[in-house]
Amino acid sequence: MRFSDEAVLRLIVAVALGAVIGTERETNDQPAGLRTHIAVCLGAALFGVVSTLGFDEFKAERAATNINVDVTRVASQVVVGIGFLGAGVIFRERTVVKNLTTAASMWVTSAIGLTAGVGDLGTAAAATALLVGVLVALKPLRALIRTQVQKPTRELALRLAPEASVEAVVEAARALDSVTVDAVRVGKVDGCARVALRLQAPAGTDLESRVASLVARSDITDIGITAEVHD
Repeated sequence: MRFSDEAVLRLIVAVALGAVIGTERETNDQPAGLRTHIAVCLGAALFGVVSTLGFDEFKAERAATNINVDVTRVASQVVVGIGFLGAGVIFRERTVVKNLTTAASMWVTSAIGLTAGVGDLGTAAAATALLVGVLVALKPLRALIRTQVQKPTRELALRLAPEASVEAVVEAARALDSVTVDAVRVGKVDGCARVALRLQAPAGTDLESRVASLVARSDITDIGITAEVHD
């Protein structure tokens, strides 16, 4: 494949589209931001350029040789390869899963870069606009769903004082207004009782204030609180 103005244009467009997506992620302080999304988009675009323009010299000889050129194989390998990057971004901290949206945006960015690389610049630009629109415009809707529709849930890991009563703490949790105790697990850590509770409340309930009143008890010496899935 020789130097081509068309190839350079495709790569420039891919860099610009990756930068648009990366900027949105960067402003939200995500681990994969501007440079990562540009690199993903540029790399995928380069694979697309090579798959569509890099084998031109072989096409004329294809009928007279046993050379078989399948450009779709490059695209399939890009899809597989980007999975490793996405998996590296996602991590779990106890029951909290973080960076799912960033991993998904990297996956879509690779598809956008590949689309630009094969020369379909209009579709790549449209996909970029749709992705950024989803990432930005759906934030208020997501917040509305979480506050008005989604049932708030919290998991607590409570370490009790040596002489504390497990039954008293569990009963206090059950007595919280509009709160349901879905699960209770009791164990011991360094000779002290440990109670794990899963609390759920109706949509729109201020569960945080209920949890605060529970963990303020004097017979609870240590707490661990897990919240929702973060992206």
